[in-house]
Amino acid sequence: MTHDISIRAHFERFPATVKGAFVLRGEGRDPHQVKIQAARVAELASKTARPLEISPVTLDVAPHLDLFVPFEFPLTDLGPGWYGLECDVEIDGVPEVVHPGAPFPMPWPRATTRRGTVPVDKAIAAGAGKARIETLECGGDSIRLKYEADEAVGFSFSADGEPIAVIAQDFDDDGGHGVTTAYPVLRTQSTLSIEARGGGSIDLKLP
Repeated sequence: MTHDISIRAHFERFPATVKGAFVLRGEGRDPHQVKIQAARVAELASKTARPLEISPVTLDVAPHLDLFVPFEFPLTDLGPGWYGLECDVEIDGVPEVVHPGAPFPMPWPRATTRRGTVPVDKAIAAGAGKARIETLECGGDSIRLKYEADEAVGFSFSADGEPIAVIAQDFDDDGGHGVTTAYPVLRTQSTLSIEARGGGSIDLKLP
């Protein structure tokens, strides 16, 4: 949500391209003028970006109506990684960068990533409290660290000393369970270091 304007991205992946649209909607009672200046697809780990070929456009966004700005970009130039969309906009003359839509992966070759589940069941210091790390799930396009704590914990990762980019951190306040999702670990890497922000760390042997 930006002010009382929502800017979302809906898209569909095809074998060679992504096709979709930015969807602008006024959520309040007043109309707004929105300028989309430029857009790009950015790789989350390296922060490198490729521009989307869309023309700058100025839109009058009415309350509770959807406006669509279509886009399309090729997948053939994107290497393995996680990608997200970025938009340079002006809302009523105020510039802002928005990140509509959820990140999406471009797959790694199947033989290059480690897979399997590592039971952990260890508590480490995390801020003013503790977090109990339950399991580490290694998949083809990500790892998922599941933990239990009184509040959300920020985790960082490295494999054999190489930093691993975090994709998302989710926490259920009611249940006290969290999941941190990060880039996958490779078969060439053997040890994963997990560090809790403001707390301790542990090393895990990878499956």
